[in-house]
Amino acid sequence: MQTIDAILSAENLTQACRQVMHNKGAAGVDAMSVKELKPYLDKNRDELTELIRQGEYYPQPIRGKEIPKSNNKKRLLGIPTVADRMLQQAVGRIIMPQYEYMFSEYSYGFRPQRNTHQAIQKSLDYINSGYQHIVDIDLKGFFDEVDHCLLLQILYRKIKCRETMRLIRRWLRVPILLDGKLVKRRKGVPQGSPLSPLLSNIMLHELDMEMERRKLRFVRYADDFSIYCKIEREARKTGNSIFLYLRDKLKLPINRGKSGIRRPLTFNILGYGFVSTYQKGVRGKYQLVVEEKRWATFKTKLKEITRKTKPMSFDQRMQKLKEVHRGWINYFKFASIYNKLNELDGWLRNRIRYCIWTDWKKPERKRKNLIRLGVDFDHAYQWSRSRKGGWAIAQSPILNTTLTVARLTQRGYEPLLTHYYKVSPHYQSSPLFGY
Repeated sequence: MQTIDAILSAENLTQACRQVMHNKGAAGVDAMSVKELKPYLDKNRDELTELIRQGEYYPQPIRGKEIPKSNNKKRLLGIPTVADRMLQQAVGRIIMPQYEYMFSEYSYGFRPQRNTHQAIQKSLDYINSGYQHIVDIDLKGFFDEVDHCLLLQILYRKIKCRETMRLIRRWLRVPILLDGKLVKRRKGVPQGSPLSPLLSNIMLHELDMEMERRKLRFVRYADDFSIYCKIEREARKTGNSIFLYLRDKLKLPINRGKSGIRRPLTFNILGYGFVSTYQKGVRGKYQLVVEEKRWATFKTKLKEITRKTKPMSFDQRMQKLKEVHRGWINYFKFASIYNKLNELDGWLRNRIRYCIWTDWKKPERKRKNLIRLGVDFDHAYQWSRSRKGGWAIAQSPILNTTLTVARLTQRGYEPLLTHYYKVSPHYQSSPLFGY
């Protein structure tokens, strides 16, 4: 069976359609939603497959959308139509197995049974094994810089099917709609399409093979990769040679400002940092922590949810907090975060008390609610008429002893440490493990 036959089989297209509907996502330039995809496929399946076989199928332009990055810059996403997303998913389902067995065991991004935690753990293993001179290379706008001709040449080594190659080439070259204008694309793999993670892995597999040929110790997650050496001279030599390989062979530029030779204390990988455990009597070993900007981003999200002016019921606020902090803690569960999380927990509870105090609004309502919570008449009257600001009262004994952790928990609040205890591999053996 030819590749295109497997791609266009009824079973494969149906599975691809289900996957796109499951992933949801925004509509493309034709405004078709994912809910309309199955009726569209049922009605146009024969016509669509015939157009592809005859080489007469042309994808519609992708819709460009800029999203903010943590460094105040913007990342350009390309959103294909749902029909093109379905076809790309169908192609990926067939060609992925042809490449997966070839990929390096040190490549962890966008692959089945592999994740960021495995990449981070491998990096920690290298560092604690003495490979503490780290070549940290940042590819400058990788998804915007991929050379189409080179990528198609690499694909053709494995995919000999003309119709499949034609489809992929047209998806690579399709224009992008920006501010109402169609912009031609001659390089780059647009982020946002189902096929782009696989294409990026296929492209950077060339780099993996080169590093394995040189017997280098490395970790790669998509376009983030680092190489680990024992001595600085070796690291500098390796960094220079890999830079030349990327520039001359793969035609990928490097961000010189963000690349360099790092030591563990100045190195970050996928949001994690490293600190020495020398103070605990184990010289030369390192443990994982969360880099500072990730803490700042997390606190900003919590602050936004607990903003007193945000129109939200108490139950909605608690549900939103759970969604945000559970996802964050699940990701950083391998880091030493107990102490900081404990401190943040206290701050968050005061934010919630501040919201409750603000919701009570009028002094008489505040007095009655304080009495219901067990405050005597005189103190309830005094605090309900206080001229102190809401934040000061939220931190005062009057609310700390009435709106207790137990009472907040009964109403749906989940302390950050409660979820940390559930998922962290550290807390049972060392509850004061963190930083």
